[in-house]
This record gives sequence, C-alpha cells and structure tokens, in this order.
Amino acid sequence: MRTAITGVGLFTPEQSISNDELVESFNQYVDAHNAEHAEAIARGDTVALQRSSSEFIYKASGIKSRYCVDKAGVLDPAVMHPVIAARGNDEPSLMVEMGLVAAREALARAGRRPEEVDMVLVACSNMQRPYPAMAVELQHYLGGHGFAYDINVACASAAFGIQAATDAVRQGNARCALVVSPEICTGHLNFRNRDCHFIFGDAATAVVVEPLDAAAGKVTFELLGTRLVTQFSNNIRNNFGFLNRSESPSRGWADVLFTQEGRKVFKEVVPLVSELISSHVADLGLAVKDVRRFWLHQANLSMNQLIAKRVLGRDATLEEAPVILDRYANTSSAGSVIALSLHHEDLAVGDLGVLSAFGAGYSAGSVVMRRVG
Repeated sequence: MRTAITGVGLFTPEQSISNDELVESFNQYVDAHNAEHAEAIARGDTVALQRSSSEFIYKASGIKSRYCVDKAGVLDPAVMHPVIAARGNDEPSLMVEMGLVAAREALARAGRRPEEVDMVLVACSNMQRPYPAMAVELQHYLGGHGFAYDINVACASAAFGIQAATDAVRQGNARCALVVSPEICTGHLNFRNRDCHFIFGDAATAVVVEPLDAAAGKVTFELLGTRLVTQFSNNIRNNFGFLNRSESPSRGWADVLFTQEGRKVFKEVVPLVSELISSHVADLGLAVKDVRRFWLHQANLSMNQLIAKRVLGRDATLEEAPVILDRYANTSSAGSVIALSLHHEDLAVGDLGVLSAFGAGYSAGSVVMRRVG
C-alpha cells in the first residue's frame, strides 16, 4: 500500500527569549556565584564561572532566540528554569495541550476529523510522566479511537514515529495515524551551564499519515521510504528517571539534566547522518541532485551545513536546506517537522524532499517523500 503525509501542524509558544536576554540572566547568575565563592576562588579551591555572550552563542550554534513555555522563570537568576503550574489529574497535561494544537492543525490540513484518527503516537524526547501514556491522553482529548502509545528516541523520535505510523497503515492496522511531537525542552535544560544553556526551545508538531488513495488534503507527500539507524553513545545524555531518588549517592541536577560532549557529537553524527541520507536515497533509485528540499534536524547550524554539503557534494542553499534554528533553537524531535511545516508550500508536484532527524542514542532517521498533490 502506498502511504502519504497529508497534513502537518505546528504549535509555537507565545513567549520568546533572545540571546541578549538569556545572556543577561546567565551573567547575573555567574557574577553572583563568583562573588559568593570569591575566597574559595582566590585560594584555588573553586574555579570561577565564565560569563557568556550573544556572539559566543550565535557562533557556536547559529541560534538567535528560542520560544518557551515560561520566560519569567528561565530569566530569573534565582530560578533559571520554566515555572509550570501543577495541574490536577483531571486536567489536560501541558504536553498534551500543546500537542492538541499541532494535531488539530495537521488534521485540518489533511481534511480529516479527529474521530477519523485510529492511531496516535506521541514521539518526543521527554515525556511529562511515565504513564498513562501521553499518547493515550492526547487520543482521549482529541476524540480519536483505536490505539495510542509513546515513543522516545530523543531528537530522532519524529522520524521513528513516522516509520511506525507508515508501517501500521501499510499493514492495515490503522487508516489515519497521527504522529505528535510536543517538546518542552527548556524543562530538562541546565540554564546554569555555559556550554549548553542556550541550546533548546519549546514547540510541538504533528504529522498525519494515511493511505495515499485516501488523501484529501491540499498538499500531499507520498512516502517513498523510511530508514532508521541507532548506535550507542553517551555523548548526549539525560539521567533523569524514576530511580534517581533511590540512587546512593544522589545525583546533583548537573548530572540529571541534559549534557553533551558537543565536539564528539559533531565529529561522529555528521558522517553517520550523511551516509544514512545518501545511501537511503540511492537505494530508492533516486539521485541526491534531484532532491529539492532537505528538512534537517535543527540542532546546530554548522552541523546541518556540513551534512548537506557531504550529501550534495557542495554547499546547500537556504532554499534546499531551510533553517528555523535561528528563531526556534533546538526543539529536539520537533525541529525537522517545524522545517517541513514552514517550508513546503512552494514545492511543486513531483519535487523530492528528505526529512532527517538525529540525536542522542545515537539515533537517526531518514524519510524520503515526493509531492504528489
């Protein structure tokens, strides 16, 4: 059975933080920390923290700003994390609330009603809770039926979700599948770590997958093939989990939240993803020179530019590999789908595109598609 992506949706939080705002908050924290520990620093018992700058952030990442669910908490030097009001068990979870906005937009673009959805996957880096599954809750509030489950393969989750949805549709286990990626990345980011305090932002995306012959949307992309690869690495890690309270000695927040060895990640992920995309396109009997659009995971501008260059054999234009990283930052699994959502309307029938998501694990996915409607 031929399958297609028939709708894409996006939720963008109202609040945004510029590099200048983030740096001002971070430097206030650094100055206060260094003043409090001045004697220990003078003795050589403690290393003074380094201040950050907007120039450093942009040069290291290509990021200029990021959207977030709570700006005030992140920018308060005494807090430095989003402050999210606790909700009762009978209220929609924040992740589900975000995901529903993206899901409804994707369904509207696909020309589908919520009750037609018979498979829901929530595919993202960090679930708000272990169970009941976020996907089952979203299915409930959306008004879908059938089945639902969660997928966590870090930043590659959306690509893994698209393959799972495609397989289910092809096997007849679903007729209208919804892959939702709500990411509150600021919740697991250490805003007191100079090397990574600027990396993440918040957003949510959704993709509708269904049989090609059932497509009713204005823009339809036939799914020509999906391919996934994993390779174990500790270079991107998050140690938060239900066993934290039982560990002895206890971990500090610096060891529980997101950490990465950026240079190692760059060196190892670029060839992994470049080979994945190139071999996948070739095995489908296609030529990379004929690919009109690459929707890449938005983690680091230099990384994306080098991946595109290795695949194409030359520098890619912004039209070929659009960038949303500058204003959204790294939104983990949502990034490549945000790029798809914002940069697909101009493609003509017959144009080829590749969506590729990659991250911790290492995990990576490639989705090759052609616009057919």
